[in-house]
Amino acid sequence: MPNSSPTPDPALGPAALHAPWRQSYVETADAQHVAGPSTGSFLLDYWLSPALDLRNHVVARTPAGLILLNRFPYTGGHLLVALGDARPCLGDYSAAQRAVLWQLVDSAADLIERALSPQGINIGINQGRAAGAGVPQHLHVHLVPRWSGDVNFMSAIAQVRVLPTSLESMAARYRETWNRTHAEKSP
Repeated sequence: MPNSSPTPDPALGPAALHAPWRQSYVETADAQHVAGPSTGSFLLDYWLSPALDLRNHVVARTPAGLILLNRFPYTGGHLLVALGDARPCLGDYSAAQRAVLWQLVDSAADLIERALSPQGINIGINQGRAAGAGVPQHLHVHLVPRWSGDVNFMSAIAQVRVLPTSLESMAARYRETWNRTHAEKSP
């Protein structure tokens, strides 16, 4: 008689993924965010601390807002766009502020295209904690460059994403592209 008890699925992937190069990040993660008291929004903290832009992976700063790398990216080159005025909902901004936000999003999308030449870009807002917002008090836009095959077997087997570049090298690549692009646009 066949065994009618279901057998458990085998464990997916390895129990640990060894990444020794991450130790320096782990040891300094708290210190890398803000020197001094926090507002409760790292985006607002970054806005108020322009001297820390390099360390905070801010790629571009305008009079109204920031374009920066997501510290916990879905794919390499994942950008965030936020206004310096922290508000929780898109509707909390004036029409003029929303226009400035979307101009920054346009600039960030152009930056991704020029620097990385992806096959696509996911652009979205997670408004509110239930929608996935990690910083619900400061609305921000995610821009995720995409390529066919960027989510590969490691996501399915090990339930982990493999990012092929460091935040520092990606930030440098974006800054160089931003500076070159804006130099081209200057009269």
